[in-house]
Amino acid sequence: MPEYLYPGVYVEEVDTGNKPIEGVSTSTAGILGVAERGPKKPTLIVSFNEFVRMYGKYYAEADGRQRYLAYGVEGFFQNGGKRCFVTRVVSAAALSGNYTDGKILIEAIGGGLWGNRVGLKIEDRGNGLFRLTAIYWSKDPPTPIVDPTSRDPEKLRDPNRRDPQITEVFDDLSANPVSSGFYERQINDRSTLIKVIRQADGVPDFLTDVTLMQNGTDGNDLAEEDFLGDPAAEPGNKNGLDSFNEIEEISLLTSPDEFGLGDNFIITNALRDQCELRKDRFAVLNAPPTPPPIGTHFPSVNSKYAAYYYPWVDVIDPLTGTRVPIPPSGHVTGIYARSDNERGVHKDPANEVIRGIDSLNVQLTNEHQALLNPRGVNALRYFRGMGNLVWGGRTTSSDPDWKYINVRRLFIFVEKSIEVSTQWVVFEINDEPLWARVRRSISDFLTRLWIDGMLQGRVKEEAYFVRCDRTTMTQADIDNGRLICLIGIAPVKPAEFVIFRIGQWTGGSDVTEG
Repeated sequence: MPEYLYPGVYVEEVDTGNKPIEGVSTSTAGILGVAERGPKKPTLIVSFNEFVRMYGKYYAEADGRQRYLAYGVEGFFQNGGKRCFVTRVVSAAALSGNYTDGKILIEAIGGGLWGNRVGLKIEDRGNGLFRLTAIYWSKDPPTPIVDPTSRDPEKLRDPNRRDPQITEVFDDLSANPVSSGFYERQINDRSTLIKVIRQADGVPDFLTDVTLMQNGTDGNDLAEEDFLGDPAAEPGNKNGLDSFNEIEEISLLTSPDEFGLGDNFIITNALRDQCELRKDRFAVLNAPPTPPPIGTHFPSVNSKYAAYYYPWVDVIDPLTGTRVPIPPSGHVTGIYARSDNERGVHKDPANEVIRGIDSLNVQLTNEHQALLNPRGVNALRYFRGMGNLVWGGRTTSSDPDWKYINVRRLFIFVEKSIEVSTQWVVFEINDEPLWARVRRSISDFLTRLWIDGMLQGRVKEEAYFVRCDRTTMTQADIDNGRLICLIGIAPVKPAEFVIFRIGQWTGGSDVTEG
């Protein structure tokens, strides 16, 4: 109670008791894969252009092995995705290209041989200030080096068209750590190519000619721990798939490079495991590049937190004009996001057009799908006049209660929304007034879902129930600090099989409508 120590007027705020529950986002994806360059930590990406600026474009390794992260992220945004966190997979033995003069250390962001294709210029700007320029070539730089910032016309372009892809210029930099123009403050977290570290006092040595960084290596062949990450790593230093555990906003999880360790299911199982352990996200999985025959084709995992899509899709390589088969998960994850934003998480992300592809790698028929659909293999189909569609909406679970994607994801949405918005309950007095407030907050939230068509029922009493009282808790529960609330919801189900029964009708005979 407040104290009233002197006569006068007191204005007090009164808690109305009702704490509304806000629905969490369901369309933010975590996408794992191998890229040309870029940071190893999860990075929020909001457009494909931003991805290209940070990570580069379509990428194949030196041995010709195709990597699919760029294709998947592009497909995500083409199909309606708005936000994704990207984690680049890098060998633990990879080293960053670097340059140092003893006063400053300049390193390429993330490990890899690509850092040796970054050129540097450091120029005097007078009054103790300097300009630093970073220049990047996606392939070996020409000889002599092309300098797009030079005033010498002979240095501006390469006759073989090996001009740099990125040029970053940071001007009026200071070596004084307390200055607003201090080079660490101006470059780090702004550059997509380099990070700088002060090693000693003073302005760096000037580099009037472009100087390439050195010592970058790709390390060893990518291994299981590079993709999955080290669970023992300290918070903030996690890598690979495990780094997504630190991003609460993620609700969809996928990897276009799901088979980056070969035609096995190591990464597949790890995607499934993270979703099942956290219970707040859903995995979008790919069929392997060499799938089994239709008759023996089953999903790679049995899980109510995952869906599996077949076949791969063909896109046109913009450089060669040829078709390239790629995994569909990036495109499908974008469709999930589009369906959530346009209709809601309660709508199964199926019967949706797949944008940004040329064709499907395999043309499936009704007979094929009659075998695949009951097993939980979600088919991608072409229909004349309709285009390429997602034509399946099932999880990979053998449990009939959880066979539909929208049912599982609706429960994830409800559970996480309630968890996030009821943190205020912790350490409150565990008695009737608190229970009433909890019931009211959750009931109001579920009523909104019912009004929005996310729950079944002609009246709200048929759509859900919320109990939080002496029937859900014993005195022992209360004595041990437990508040137990029992919630039941009736999710809407998709019309997976639409059946019209048609017969002959003789005019004038008795027909009962109803």
